[in-house]
Amino acid sequence: MKVAIIGAGVAGLCCACESLDRGLSVDLYEQSEAIGKSACSWYAGGMLAPWCEAETAEPVVTDWGLIAIDWWKAHIDPMIRNGSLVLSMQRDRNELNRFARLTTQHQWLDKAAIDALEPDLEGRFQRGLLFDKEAHLDPRQSLLQLQQYFLNHGGRLHLGEGPKAEDFKDRRVIDCRGYTARDELPQLRGVKGEMLLLETSEIKLSRPLRLLHPRYPMYLVPRENNQFMLGATLIENDERSRISARSMLELLSMAYAIHPGFGEAEIIEIGVDVRPAFDNNMPDVLRRDGKLYLNGLYRHGFLLGPAMARRAVDALLDERCFAELRQCA
Repeated sequence: MKVAIIGAGVAGLCCACESLDRGLSVDLYEQSEAIGKSACSWYAGGMLAPWCEAETAEPVVTDWGLIAIDWWKAHIDPMIRNGSLVLSMQRDRNELNRFARLTTQHQWLDKAAIDALEPDLEGRFQRGLLFDKEAHLDPRQSLLQLQQYFLNHGGRLHLGEGPKAEDFKDRRVIDCRGYTARDELPQLRGVKGEMLLLETSEIKLSRPLRLLHPRYPMYLVPRENNQFMLGATLIENDERSRISARSMLELLSMAYAIHPGFGEAEIIEIGVDVRPAFDNNMPDVLRRDGKLYLNGLYRHGFLLGPAMARRAVDALLDERCFAELRQCA
């Protein structure tokens, strides 16, 4: 079977690699000149945290997210499995208790245990939760590695061009364009996300930290070369050109609360983009006239991309699975 996939963000690349793994012939089309940089997945945190996400997401997000860790391990290197650490300031300890009630597969840590895991926190936190089975990856490296996996396994990549009508001849099509697909999926809405990339040699962390707060929880993800990804906001609009002053202040204030050393860190990048979401904030694979649409990954692109890619390819290979998909309006 020949497949044309439109869009080379995390959804499109997951679909492309999953299709190749199943023995399909794949052409991947991306309008930008380089993989990832025009997709909101370029600004993602890269946390593979199915149990943490149970705090706010539907239970199926955890179920689908469990697929992701093994899938990414089979397709990229490195995927780091040091777990996730969830913390709160002492005044916000009720937020930590609430998080624990809503999630599973964690263990409570006292100050000594937290400092043993992350010595640079230096006793700043009295209690925390460790989700030791969770993982994280560098989204940018991972997108580029998926591109190489795709090419090494016989995929054909078309950069700087969208598909033409003749490219669809005798092919099944999966549209993975994210928010750009709103021309065909008007039910999509945009959710603005903002992030900062910081650099400092004063602080070392080995796993993602989530700092809980009643109004603006945030996460901090270590990257290579003394860098940290700091995110993330969820703003109900589709403006993607600039960060708000409030978001900048909130993000930097929370980083400083984790460690005052972040006050001396360099801001080396500010990222803003729009996440595609359906009304229920759940991803879906839809169908219309033989064409599939994988979209609505919201803020779960790297966590849910593999499971949704499997669902899309299942629908290509099994007419019963295809018939079970919801039809686009």
